Order: sequence, then structure tokens, then C-alpha cells
Amino acid sequence: MEESATNISNVSQVIIDTINNLLNTLFSSIDNSVYDTLDNLAFINVHSFNNSFINDIFNHNSGNGLIIIANSLLLAVCLYYCFKLLYSYFTGIQIERPYQFVFKLLIFGIFINCSHFICETLIYFPSVIAAAIRDVGQSALGEEISFSNLISNLNSVVSVDTTSFNVFSFDGLIKSLTSISFINLLLSYSLRYIMIQVLIFLTPFAFLTLINNSTSYFFKAWLKIFISLLFLEIYISLVLLIAFALNLDNGEIVSKLLCIGSIYALIKGNSYVQHFIGGISTDISANINLLKFKSN
Repeated sequence: MEESATNISNVSQVIIDTINNLLNTLFSSIDNSVYDTLDNLAFINVHSFNNSFINDIFNHNSGNGLIIIANSLLLAVCLYYCFKLLYSYFTGIQIERPYQFVFKLLIFGIFINCSHFICETLIYFPSVIAAAIRDVGQSALGEEISFSNLISNLNSVVSVDTTSFNVFSFDGLIKSLTSISFINLLLSYSLRYIMIQVLIFLTPFAFLTLINNSTSYFFKAWLKIFISLLFLEIYISLVLLIAFALNLDNGEIVSKLLCIGSIYALIKGNSYVQHFIGGISTDISANINLLKFKSN
């Protein structure tokens, strides 16, 4: 009987050691590859979207660029107004005055053809503010405010030995939560990066919708989403600054819980900005739960 109990205990220990080794390998891989990528995705600037593809697609000389398509639609809107104006003379329906329409046509036509510059300007100011916040933190704290340094500090607080990693211990649980949370952040910031690029492509058409009052809601939604996604970078910089300012060197339980709190604040950042400004959610877990709810 005792031999049977010993065998069961040995089997359980082997299973636990296997799980710990697998998770230790996984988390070590995450530590070595994820965090520099997080910095590149979270902190964007004008150069992040300054590539040959975007330059070509906004090129006026390109026969199939977005500006050419938007200008063609602008001409179509102008023709539509001319027919609508002629029709109003026969029916007596009140429509927008010609000089008002021409004024909006000229103003928003200029905006359409300057879409690339306007996008760069919108991206530039939040990135400068976020960079200034991180520079202030670096000057005050003496270390770079970044995800790569943050994980180094978190590892020193959790202090999980790679040879004795135990996911069933408190430190092992904290390490597991932080690594999974950073994967969540990586997916969320990747989605944010893609959505910003999509909004850049929609810029000429967003200005085009301002010509007609019945379609101007599209521009308002576009601007709100764009601003909220860009403002998130400022929020990330502030949370990272607070996380670095915390006293996380004593290894106490409070310090470890503050680590989890700072990471959770980063995960929920998009939701907080969405409630404050508006826009769309880039929270991967929230979107998955929404898809599950709709499928049911």
C-alpha cells in the first residue's frame, strides 16, 4: 500500500515537473522576444507609417492612388449637386445654396489632397507628448521607460529561479499572469496598429463625407476612433511612468500586487480611453467574449 502511494506521488511529481518545465520554457521565450516588439507597437510615430507603400498609395501621380479615387468621388458629388440643384428649380425643394456648396467643395477638396500630411500631424502630437512623458521619467528615475525595462524590473520582483520555477507557487502564479497579460497586450497593440493604418487609408474619404450633411457622421466617427487610438499612447506612457516610480525592489507581496495592478491598467487602457473619448475596443479578450455572446 505504501509502495502504491509512493508511485502515485512520484507520478504526480513528474507531471508537475513537466508542466513547470514547459511553462518555464514558454515564459523564457516570451521574455526574449515579446517586449521589444511591444515597444515598437505601443509607441508609434510619424516614421512608423512612413513607408513606400503608404507613400505610393497617397501619391497624386499614381493612377490608382487613394487621392485619385477620392477626387473622382468628389467630382461625382459635384455632378450630383448640379442635378439636385436643377431639380430643385422645378420642384421648389430647398437645398444647400450654391456658394455654400462651392465653399465646402474647395475647403474639403484641399483637405482630401492633403490627407497624408494631416494624418502625419495627428500622429505627431500624441507621439511627442508620450515621448516627453517617458523622457521626464527617464530623467527623474534614471532608467528608460519602456516595456523591455519593465519586464526586467518585474522579474527582479518576482525573482523566479529558472531552475526551480513552480507555477503552483505564489511567485510562479504572478510570473504566469504577467507573461499571459503581456501576450494579451501584444495582440491588443497589434490590432491597434492595424486599425490606425486602416484609418489612415480612410482619411480622404472621411473628409469627402463632410461635403454632404447626411454623411458627415462618418467623419465624426472616424475622427473619434483615430483620436482615441492615438491618445492611448499617452495613457500607456503615464501608466509605465507610475509603474517605474513604484518601489518594487523590496520583493514584498504588496510590490508584486502593484506589478499586477500596473499590467492590468495597461490591459484595460483601451477601455478607459474608450469611455473617456469614445472609439472602438482593441481589447482582444473583450472582443472574444463579445463574439462568444453573439454566437450564443
